[in-house]
Amino acid sequence: MNEQEKLIGELADNQKTVFLGSVNEQGFPNIKAMLQTRKREGIRIFYFTTNTSSMRVKQYLKNPKACVYFCNQDTFIGAMLLGTIEILTDDESKQMIWREGDEIYYPKGVTDPDYCVLRFTTLSGRIYRNFHSINFEV
Repeated sequence: MNEQEKLIGELADNQKTVFLGSVNEQGFPNIKAMLQTRKREGIRIFYFTTNTSSMRVKQYLKNPKACVYFCNQDTFIGAMLLGTIEILTDDESKQMIWREGDEIYYPKGVTDPDYCVLRFTTLSGRIYRNFHSINFEV
């Protein structure tokens, strides 16, 4: 694991809030605060939960381009990842990241039709720390 992967992994695992970007129908960026990623595969794949009926899901279905931003507010270290989002509604994906207490958001449980999984795949990124930025490919 290289230094960039380690830093991004630590940011992803330790920040309670992550910022997820989408593109609206007019081509403008939309940013939303989300709960921490539920699962990740290195820094290539990240999984999030959301409502199937949400504006974001509609945007990703029309344009899967997305970004994720992790930021440690205490150290002012941040990482922006660029990539694509897939909407997963299959039972296996939903079970994989379901947690006790999610009923608050999805009252019908893991089979709630308004519960889906966002699968973000990283293509490239940019890290900021110590007054310096580094671009990278994944």
